[in-house]
Amino acid sequence: MTGVTTQDAFDAYEAVRHRLPEVAPAEVTYRHADTLEDIADEFDVFLLDAFGVLNIGETAIPGTPERVKSLQAAGKRVLVVSNAAGFPHATLMEKYARLGYDFAPHDVITSRATLLSELNGQSGLHWGLMATPSAGLRDLEGLNLTYLQDDQHAYDAVDGFLLVGSAAWTEARQAMLETALLARPRPVWVGNPDIVAPREDGFSKEPGLFAHRLADRTGVVPQFFGKPFGNIFDLAFQRLGTVDKSRVLMVGDSLHTDILGARAAGVASALISDFGFFAGHEVGPAIERAGIVPDFVVTRP
Repeated sequence: MTGVTTQDAFDAYEAVRHRLPEVAPAEVTYRHADTLEDIADEFDVFLLDAFGVLNIGETAIPGTPERVKSLQAAGKRVLVVSNAAGFPHATLMEKYARLGYDFAPHDVITSRATLLSELNGQSGLHWGLMATPSAGLRDLEGLNLTYLQDDQHAYDAVDGFLLVGSAAWTEARQAMLETALLARPRPVWVGNPDIVAPREDGFSKEPGLFAHRLADRTGVVPQFFGKPFGNIFDLAFQRLGTVDKSRVLMVGDSLHTDILGARAAGVASALISDFGFFAGHEVGPAIERAGIVPDFVVTRP
């Protein structure tokens, strides 16, 4: 997403606040901590975002694999709660292992899994799929899918649309999708609500960007799966079983996905300030402007 600044990305999230969960206004007050180690005694469960907390692109954030191991060794339950919809679960597990993390498969909860849990029983529909073909269709084998590429007839023929990965998406394909929806409105299910994601070379465009754009232009309101929406937190709590929610901390780098989602779900939150979305920027003014207030601002995981 060449040339897009943190301010641009923040403004894009603010522009779609009417489609995000509502939370009660909160006093702008939060505690500062250097690392998660400093507040670990206050929590039993850590829900960690991936991009901006565990990794930037294909690189682990320095010191974070060791931090996660330390939390696990202290008896903390550590789960990944990520809007990573573009890749099969097994591919993500391989990636985290390569980066030095040791998570049990059921402790990696993604928006892809959240979408699939809702799709159970929808296998009779023919879906058009926004995804990167090279990522493969593992986890999606039971669905009737057609990749959305450069044939308008494919957009016109399907019963609905699944938006899970946008690395190969183009403006021409977006135009074909919007044309098809204007001609015949159909369900649009979004497996990644992120508008952007932090990479080594800047922000990438994510499915949420295109979903909000088509909603503005066609009037079709997408159904979102993943942070900040409650469905991914519901799935996390199903995996956790009975827990004291006051002892659960969501850790992320984005106000509009991680922190807003945590507030809507009724759990504490920590915003990472020096990596990911706000790297190189002051988080205080953004918190004030958005009115999305974390419990902690943590310098690094």
